[in-house]
Amino acid sequence: MKKVSVPSLMLMIILVAFPQISETIYTPSLPDISKALNVSSNATQLTLSIYFAGFALGVFCWGWLSDIIGRRPAMLWGIVTYGVGSLLCYMANSIELLLISRFLQAFGASTGSVVTQTILRESVDGHKRHVMFAQISAVIAFTPAVGPLVGGWVDQAFGFKAVFFTLVVMSIGIFLYAFTALPETRASSTTNKISIFLVLKRIITDSKVIAFGLLIGGTNGILFSYYAEAPFIFIEYFKMSPGLYGFLGIVVALSSIIGANLSKRLLAVYIPEKIIYIGCLVMIAGATLLSVIVLTGTNPTVFYAVVILVAIFLLLLGIGIALPNCLSLALVNFQDVVGTAGALFSLGYYLLVTLIICGMSQLHTGSLIIMPLYFLVLVVIMGITSRMFIYRAK
Repeated sequence: MKKVSVPSLMLMIILVAFPQISETIYTPSLPDISKALNVSSNATQLTLSIYFAGFALGVFCWGWLSDIIGRRPAMLWGIVTYGVGSLLCYMANSIELLLISRFLQAFGASTGSVVTQTILRESVDGHKRHVMFAQISAVIAFTPAVGPLVGGWVDQAFGFKAVFFTLVVMSIGIFLYAFTALPETRASSTTNKISIFLVLKRIITDSKVIAFGLLIGGTNGILFSYYAEAPFIFIEYFKMSPGLYGFLGIVVALSSIIGANLSKRLLAVYIPEKIIYIGCLVMIAGATLLSVIVLTGTNPTVFYAVVILVAIFLLLLGIGIALPNCLSLALVNFQDVVGTAGALFSLGYYLLVTLIICGMSQLHTGSLIIMPLYFLVLVVIMGITSRMFIYRAK
């Protein structure tokens, strides 16, 4: 059997990170967009929600398509679609066109997530795969915080249109890099005629895969719910400036990076299933500490803000420990249909991410206690799931 080529780690990092940057880079421009298009802030915020909708549909389509036409063509066509969507965002002169453009942009960007994971799952085995997922997860954890900083600077210097033009230029660079450096990794044994319904049946009847989906969707849901709720906590309640808050995002993102690196080191001592369980316990400890802190103090002082950050750091540290191993192990029994399985699996957990974020927005009242209690319920469910279906099963 012909040996499958392994793409460079740098290429994999770029391909899996650009969708995250595209999601958050323009958020500092939302007020300017609202004024320029003469619409309410609520209407402008829909451009965030519709990104997830396009992304969820995209991970299914590109993952399934990669089993039919190959990983490389699916990646390249997805990047082209992303570039067209970014160009339309730049040209949009109405909220309706901007919403359509963001959907298309996300639809194309999702290939960077689902196809990259598929490539890693089929071209890298065992311990090395766990390590690569940990390294990539460390970068992914940082990109949502970098996006607003870059976007804020570009918007301040050149206006919000320049932010979308930056994404157009980025899409061209990524396409050229992938075109010259990305090999085809689909094995010749992978069939071109795959029944989506049969693959779906295999997934929904596998309790461990469902458990991994719950953990991956839950951790990502918590992460992006935090990014949605944090501005109301630190800017409105603690009266931080947007600039200071942007720097704060980088500090917080370090927790996930440290967690991912710690996960990689723990692989020398523990099996991945146990590391996932350890990560869940750390998340529970962080959410519990955060709830206790918020329940026992209400003064908007610097010390109180720092203590809250310590608890959030612990919570996100647990996510960084657990998530890489969940991504690595989730579809180990689906190598024969890994593209389609990855498509269906990603669709499921991204829908869960969307539901969790929507839940956070519905529960938002301005009270500090809502987010900690919401997160505590979620991490306890994830901890129980990990113990019952993943670690014990092993």
